[in-house]
Amino acid sequence: MRIGKLFNGFNYNIVLGNDDIEINKITDNTNEVSEGDVFFCIKGYNFDGHNFIDLVISKGAKVIVINDCFSEKIPKDLDCVVISVDDTRKALAIVSINFYGRLHEKFKLIGITGTNGKTTTTFILREIFRNAGYRTGVIGTISNFINDRKIKAERTTPGALQLNELFSEMHKEKVEYCFMEVSSHALGLNRVYGIQFDYGVFTNLTQDHLDFHKNFSDYFKAKLKLFENSTMKIINSDDLYGNQIIEKIDSNVITYGVENVKSDFVAKNIILKNDKTTFTVCDKFGKEYTFDYNLVGRFNVYNALPSIIIALNEGISETVIRESLKNIFVSGRLENVSKRYNLDCDIYLDYAHTPDGLENCLTTLKKIAKGRIVCVVGCGGDRDREKRPLIGEIATRLSDYVYITSDNPRSEDPEKIIDDIVKGIDKSNYEVVISRFDAIKKSIKNRKTSDIILIAGKGHEDYQILKDKVIHFDEREVIDEILKEND
Repeated sequence: MRIGKLFNGFNYNIVLGNDDIEINKITDNTNEVSEGDVFFCIKGYNFDGHNFIDLVISKGAKVIVINDCFSEKIPKDLDCVVISVDDTRKALAIVSINFYGRLHEKFKLIGITGTNGKTTTTFILREIFRNAGYRTGVIGTISNFINDRKIKAERTTPGALQLNELFSEMHKEKVEYCFMEVSSHALGLNRVYGIQFDYGVFTNLTQDHLDFHKNFSDYFKAKLKLFENSTMKIINSDDLYGNQIIEKIDSNVITYGVENVKSDFVAKNIILKNDKTTFTVCDKFGKEYTFDYNLVGRFNVYNALPSIIIALNEGISETVIRESLKNIFVSGRLENVSKRYNLDCDIYLDYAHTPDGLENCLTTLKKIAKGRIVCVVGCGGDRDREKRPLIGEIATRLSDYVYITSDNPRSEDPEKIIDDIVKGIDKSNYEVVISRFDAIKKSIKNRKTSDIILIAGKGHEDYQILKDKVIHFDEREVIDEILKEND
């Protein structure tokens, strides 16, 4: 592909050479550069691609793309074409789209953003549309899927180049609908720049990622970008920030909620049980739909609502939607793992790692509890420190007993992370157990009849990140091992 076609729709300047050349492939990874490639210099948090220009030229890069501010620093004797742009991240996004032939436009693309609920919503949508006979793709936190093929997900939303490569694979497999988690990082770093979504879904906005975003306002602005580039907007009108989006984006909006009875779709008659939820949805025309839902909790009703709206809007029958909700399973989202054991208590795993997520889980469990609620919880290292004391306060306020432990400490000292959590606690119903294995073991060994044990923070994850190592740590296997010791 020639440079002019590659950059179609994006302004660029030629600093050295000319753009009348054919290129091999595009990359922003120095390890992947080969003869005839275009290399994009991306300035990140740990590395700056502009510092590796000599290296990639030695490996055969034919074109180097730099930020405009580096133009004056480029030697005039480089044996390659040098192109400058105002933003190499945006340029990489557009060039990736063009390189793969704008294949995401060949199927319908549904983007879901929000602090909590993205993963569950994509899985509900996948279940409904597969049952309706459609070929589907999923891009998100747990895994990426192309129809039944599972692909490991490195991050919630891939980089622009990897994303369009996935779109290309989906097109080859004749995908008709793609359901995609769109993280605030992806929006802030322009990974989805230049992509028009058929539907944009807003779930909620609560505290998270303030290690990345400057402040909450910046976090909200990142989320807002999705709806500036979505044809239909499905918005949670019970959420304060959802209403701000509605005020800013006033066309093609469909609202949903539980509290706001003026929403286009309202859930009511919500009945919670320990293994399912029943509820009724009433649309703005007065039509009612009743569902028997395989996920637990009022907050999970919020995840079902946009899925129901999109399915109905795409002409899927109420029967298919009802059967899909009845059988839906999402790993690590209030997953009752005790069902396979003959236990006198319930053990739930949940990915809840934000204050709001943890509060939603514990509030739900309190409504169905017949005995104590015991919570095992920690916080990840190298992430938003401000939420740590909030996690501690919520856990001890809504639980009868709490084991404060490690999550993914990463480069931080686990004890210092736990100290931050404990700063938010003004009760005495907790103990610190640094080893996550030991904390889970204590919660199970010390259980009482009818207890509910919530192991929060990791959910679907089967690993722990300790310093520079990733160790295998699947909480389902941990529970198996602990219970076998009792046999």
